[in-house]
Amino acid sequence: MQIDIAQSTPTAASIARLVQAFYDLGQVVASEFLIGRFNQSYRLDFADGRRVVARLSPERFRGGPNIAFEAAALAHWADAGCAVARCLPAANGEAAIRMQLPEGPRALMLFEHLEGEATGDSVEHIALLAHGLAALHAAGESYGGPPSAYTLDLDHLLHRPLDALLRGSTMTAELRPQYEEIGRRLADDILAFGELSRVLCHGDTHGYNNFIAADAKGQRRALFFDFDEAGPGYLAYELAVYPWSLYPRMPDGVMSEKARSQWLAFIGAYREVRPFADIDLAAIPRFIAVRQLWLLGEYAARIPDWGSQSIPTDYLHKQTAMLRAWQTLELPL
Repeated sequence: MQIDIAQSTPTAASIARLVQAFYDLGQVVASEFLIGRFNQSYRLDFADGRRVVARLSPERFRGGPNIAFEAAALAHWADAGCAVARCLPAANGEAAIRMQLPEGPRALMLFEHLEGEATGDSVEHIALLAHGLAALHAAGESYGGPPSAYTLDLDHLLHRPLDALLRGSTMTAELRPQYEEIGRRLADDILAFGELSRVLCHGDTHGYNNFIAADAKGQRRALFFDFDEAGPGYLAYELAVYPWSLYPRMPDGVMSEKARSQWLAFIGAYREVRPFADIDLAAIPRFIAVRQLWLLGEYAARIPDWGSQSIPTDYLHKQTAMLRAWQTLELPL
């Protein structure tokens, strides 16, 4: 009898052996499995003192990892002076190698290891995060490398994730039309804004994919990593991810004074470095709801890997009320 595997988890030791065989980085002296979930990440230490992060990417409902674009965009950002974790090529010059696993081949990429303080809620940290993000967007305007496999448009952020959610095993006949209506209204509202600005997005800047550290001159700045959601897309979505992480997950939720001050510090610091149109600012609240639907779609698509109780039906019931409230969400400006 054939046994199908949704997603296996290689040991850190096996990743170390593979990297030692296919990268010119010397002997791996220590390895550790860091985290699973969206990707599987590993820390590898080498005999010369170097440390790297290995990322094993799964196939997702959107398709495979955005390898050529991600590696080239990181190189471009680094060359432009942005603090990012660059991709480290294999011995053959490729940005990734293929690891044969029971579920099929998966891409393994290596990145520079960054160290620093976790981004906190101080005004200084929030401003450094916003300034760094603005610098990424400014530098991204001159990117001319391989095109991205994905564009962070409404199809990618809303329509396809919503379709995955509607087809999920925990979706019900009662809930399906409610989610369809929420999706239609969000799309209509966003399209009604007209032509919104586009940037080269990080795609996941909620404050946990960067550190704060001093550079060689002693100047503190934000260091960015985890660019697997990167691609060209809406500036309003990119800027919505941070307040999405702050907003309470409940239908009648109200931003606390602390969260309100964090959001104002973030958007104010960003606009100091890189001004943008008021229409993009007005669209940010709608994209907070889009971000939540994108996440729900990701969870629904991962049921074969994570199980149905990662997104149970009672949770989906609660989300409808919250998403309806978020359709008319207003942020302090």
